[in-house]
Amino acid sequence: MIEFLLIALTFLLCAIALILSSLAFSGTWLVLLAALITKLSLGFPTLGTLIVFALLCIAAEALEALAGFLGVQKRGGSKRAGLAALLGGLLGAAIGSAIFPILGTFLGMLLGSFGLAYAAEALLAKKHAEAAHIARGAVWARLLILFIKTALTAIMSLWLVIGLLR
Repeated sequence: MIEFLLIALTFLLCAIALILSSLAFSGTWLVLLAALITKLSLGFPTLGTLIVFALLCIAAEALEALAGFLGVQKRGGSKRAGLAALLGGLLGAAIGSAIFPILGTFLGMLLGSFGLAYAAEALLAKKHAEAAHIARGAVWARLLILFIKTALTAIMSLWLVIGLLR
């Protein structure tokens, strides 16, 4: 009975993690927590899997932090605009969360990245179209990393759940 409840808890945590990841929150860490709980209680997964999960969580967070910067750089933007996109994403997410929790975080992150990257490029006397093109790079990069983190959360969850059902 206890084993069934632990497996059900793992399913629940993984499902919540997937929802959180699709809303631009860090679901991978919740899957790692579920894996740690099952390791301590059921002996699965292996320590190696826990280490891989932890490294994937760290890598996903690092990529997310750098996404706006890298998106701006990919489109030929300045380092200043890249840093502005990074800062804009963080500020936008914080402000968006305060105004409209959950969805506001996601929209604020995108708008903040675009807005500050655009402003940084426009201040360098770039034309509107060029500044907008560069700023859109931050938005596309952030959307791509959101997709990657959601896919990573799904893969980690499937690995854990399938392993538990064996």
